[in-house]
Amino acid sequence: MDTQVAIIGSGPAGLLLSQLLSLHGIRSVILERQTRAYVEDRIRAGVLEQGTVNLLREAGVADRLDREGLTHDGFEIAFKGEHHRIDLRGLTGGKVVTVYGQTEVTRDLIAARVAQDDNIVFEAGDVSLHDLESDRPSVRYLKDGVPQELRCDFVAGCDGFHGVSRRSIPSSVLKTYEQVYPFGWLGILADTPPVSDELIYASHDAGFALFSMRSIARTRCYIQCSVEEKLEDWPDDRIWAELRSRLSPEHAAALVTGPSIEKSIAPLRSFVAEPLRFGRLFLAGDAAHIVPPTGAKGLNLAASDIHYLSRALTAFYGGGSTALIESYSRTCLRRIWKSERFSWWMTTLLHHFPDDPPFKRKMQEAELDYVVHSEAAMTALAENYVGLPY
Repeated sequence: MDTQVAIIGSGPAGLLLSQLLSLHGIRSVILERQTRAYVEDRIRAGVLEQGTVNLLREAGVADRLDREGLTHDGFEIAFKGEHHRIDLRGLTGGKVVTVYGQTEVTRDLIAARVAQDDNIVFEAGDVSLHDLESDRPSVRYLKDGVPQELRCDFVAGCDGFHGVSRRSIPSSVLKTYEQVYPFGWLGILADTPPVSDELIYASHDAGFALFSMRSIARTRCYIQCSVEEKLEDWPDDRIWAELRSRLSPEHAAALVTGPSIEKSIAPLRSFVAEPLRFGRLFLAGDAAHIVPPTGAKGLNLAASDIHYLSRALTAFYGGGSTALIESYSRTCLRRIWKSERFSWWMTTLLHHFPDDPPFKRKMQEAELDYVVHSEAAMTALAENYVGLPY
């Protein structure tokens, strides 16, 4: 089988790339090792930067997002029993974020791809990449136990942190940077009304907590926990009690509890791979970088990669220009490292680090106090949170 672009992975990055390329008549095939149901049901992040929303609109998949997404003009930071609002719209000249679950973004993109091209091969096993430094690379895989080969012009590695794409770059070429944090996030999803109309980021002596939502009737909350914790040790009642303890009395009284739909524990890490291009292979999304979720940058960084990659491939097929292909890695990495910095800063600002001496905790409190009382500091926070320009 032949195509122009082989895309490894049907997460939001791979799906969005395929959708944008199709608008310019560029053929692609997506290889996904999981089933469609598995991909569509994965619970992930849900805060979209304005640039991501604009890109989804450009791709023609934002009808439901525009109907159901929740526009947020700001969020709150809570510490020492007080809440302080960060006015995103006012501090950034009108920019906002939109709450719309990554699960819903994925479903919208899959529906669009199946309706238009039906170019997704689900349950593609044993994927391997070949001849990446040639003009005609290929991807081999198994479908229903039968060996298959996909020949292409380019390969887009959108298959996540554990995927084959990054591992296909020689170790002599690839350089990685990583920081693993000494805690994780325990998340709970429930059909209960959110405690607030906007997100609340809480810094507490017992640890960080995030009060978020997926809709006006569905709550998504997280608490900082040890990486050694077991999910079976956290019944719903214990999670809700811990969440309530990290809120101000006013918000704690308003917290509505209910049975969980989904619970999970996720470790936190910062990770970047360089370069993002090797021959005819491009890395995008979690294959290239991971951020702790504190800054709400994971899906948004993937979208910005696809912004640059889709334009590079469109320029190549539209007129033979390779300038954007040559600059892809460098251009993406400038924005990636700034988002990594912001996510790292938000994480260190709001979490309790178990081995830190009391002095560092006091420094945290002093910085939080400075951030919420300085317009300059709040502006820097707001402009990063709504998303730096492409």
